[in-house]
Amino acid sequence: MAKMWAGRNSGETDKLADDFNSSIRFDSRMYQQDIKGSMAHAAMLSAQKIISAEDAEKIIDGLQTILDDLQSGALVIDENAEDIHMFVEEVLTARIGDAGKKLHTARSRNDQVALDLRMYLRDETQEIETKIKELLAVILDLAGKHTETIMPGYTHLQRAQPITFAHHLMAYAMMLCRDLDRLADGRKRMNISPIGSCALAGTTYDTDRYLEAEKLGFDDITLNSLDGVSDRDFCVELLSAIAILMMHLSRFSEEIILWSSWEFKFIELSSEFTTGSSIMPQKKNSDMAELVRGKSGRVYGDLMALLTMLKGLPLAYNKDMQEDKEAIFDAVDTVKMCLDIFTGMIGSVQVLPENMKKAAQGGFINATDLADYLVRKGLPFRDAYKISGQIVGDCISRQLVLETYPLEDYQKHSPLFEKDVYQAIDLLTCVETRISAGGPSKDSLQKQIAFVREKAQL
Repeated sequence: MAKMWAGRNSGETDKLADDFNSSIRFDSRMYQQDIKGSMAHAAMLSAQKIISAEDAEKIIDGLQTILDDLQSGALVIDENAEDIHMFVEEVLTARIGDAGKKLHTARSRNDQVALDLRMYLRDETQEIETKIKELLAVILDLAGKHTETIMPGYTHLQRAQPITFAHHLMAYAMMLCRDLDRLADGRKRMNISPIGSCALAGTTYDTDRYLEAEKLGFDDITLNSLDGVSDRDFCVELLSAIAILMMHLSRFSEEIILWSSWEFKFIELSSEFTTGSSIMPQKKNSDMAELVRGKSGRVYGDLMALLTMLKGLPLAYNKDMQEDKEAIFDAVDTVKMCLDIFTGMIGSVQVLPENMKKAAQGGFINATDLADYLVRKGLPFRDAYKISGQIVGDCISRQLVLETYPLEDYQKHSPLFEKDVYQAIDLLTCVETRISAGGPSKDSLQKQIAFVREKAQL
């Protein structure tokens, strides 16, 4: 097949080199953006009288038929083509003749691929944001049902203080809100048009880059043509945001794996999101959560691959930059799949409140509240802390919890103890009396849920 760039070169390369050089197998996914970009480019060329209105009409109509045929399956992308840009241009020229050869006036594949990639990732970013919101909706629904479901909060994976299941869930909701912010913020810098930068130094044609950018929904144009074709910051930013999002999903996965184990048994995952063992019939494995946890490392690798590829490149375009697409496409595909799985997994989870409460009681996580009770009675905190520790030790040796420790035994440690101690150390009381903003009380959680609903526009 003759190369569109044949001229200085004969256009003939080794078959192995052709395959090595080709990007059609992965950049073909950008065919819609490539065609829409070319339509806008033809319209701009006509508006600036660089090509005739008649030729522009032929080009735009021809591109629309290519788009329609690709979407219907009437046209199949040729895997022997060098890239999606050359494939579209070759088909267009074959269909409409010489007018098709005028499409590439005042542009290069360097700015064309930068345009396609920005447009494609702009669409994908919005889709990722939508999927995050779908997950948030499920988390908020579950949190709303469990604002009084007591569970232990942990530090160092040791039971620490009482919280509610809703409070724990809302911590992840806040993380996902920050993920939305990062994606939206990166999209602002992504939504800048590079088309018209050409190979690296612009063009001698009197183009209107602003018109072309406006037609394609961009907020502005790149103001330096060298930067326009060589910038991949928007890919790094998106990959970084996705890596942070995957880290959040991975941490959540780890907790789901722990909570669904027999050692915790705080939740039970639906059979739709677990697997069994080929040899142990009793097993119900949290494989989906484990896979999400594992795929976070894959996305980190994509980020490091892109950063490493870019770190030593001189301006402007270098073929190394073809490696940007597989990394960013893989990360986008991975995070979308993980978000879909997570939404279904969380939406179908069975919560086991009694097991959570039993763990909270057995962990003496109301010991701080016991000490606070004595402080309110006038005892210095350090003395109250010591007495509470002694009581916990006695409970452990007698297989009791603070709620079942006899009042007369409390009073042996301090005459300040009265019957109201049991109300003070009730786990729900411990949660509800934590009135500081952002705490686990029901009122606080309702405010947190309302905040996230507004933030995510749910």
